Amino acid sequence: MIRKIRKYWRLTALLAGFAFCVPLHYLWKLTTGRSPWTRIFLAYAGRRFGLKVRTEGTPLTRNVLYTPNHVSWLDILAVGGAAPAAFVTKAELEGVVRWASGLNDSVYIDRNMRSAVNTQASDLRSRLEEGRAVCLFPEGTTSGRLILPFRPSLFASLYPPLPGVMVQPVVLDFDEVDDAAWIGDEDYGLSVSRFLERPGRLGVTIRFLDPIDPAVAGDRKKLAAQARAAVIAGLPSSYRPIEDADPAAIVEPVN
Repeated sequence: MIRKIRKYWRLTALLAGFAFCVPLHYLWKLTTGRSPWTRIFLAYAGRRFGLKVRTEGTPLTRNVLYTPNHVSWLDILAVGGAAPAAFVTKAELEGVVRWASGLNDSVYIDRNMRSAVNTQASDLRSRLEEGRAVCLFPEGTTSGRLILPFRPSLFASLYPPLPGVMVQPVVLDFDEVDDAAWIGDEDYGLSVSRFLERPGRLGVTIRFLDPIDPAVAGDRKKLAAQARAAVIAGLPSSYRPIEDADPAAIVEPVN
């Protein structure tokens, strides 16, 4: 009973926060062209879902592509609340969810359409040319404590190198990573309910690592490998690199 009360209380708070932030977001967009309210809401939503976020290092706020490991859908709330990031997200989002995602100027991609990779890389490059901070999860899927290879395809957006644009590897280190993980066949709605009902706080440390200059890295494959190596080096040994990029290889259970 207590878990249900906690769930509906947090859900009510989330909806109230969203209703408060959206009008202010549109007002800021009209007057200044840039809005802080998506970041404010993502940080607020993270707290409502129980996140306790700690940050280490200094995030670049412009002209940067963040490349974190991908533990859970909670990663978006954590990173988005800590840095002014637009996100690269899946194109199949629909309805209200896609509209809400669009408020943060998301870049939409379809990872199943290899023929569209060049167009998608071009869309990402355009956002970086605007001076934005953009977050790409290069593993292409949530993988819990496993670290899959970083897919190099969208790193093509950085070549030829854009003046002043850097790649900043980002580490997401959850205190209870197996609890935070969203992998396997867990339904998204059930996962959301699980965190709305969950008692206590779920700690996560975000480490913003030293930026990488794409021009120095050389090409998209070397850049992807270098960003991944930095993330692995910044994680504790409880996380495990795996060299199979097939999501079917992820066999750890979902709690």
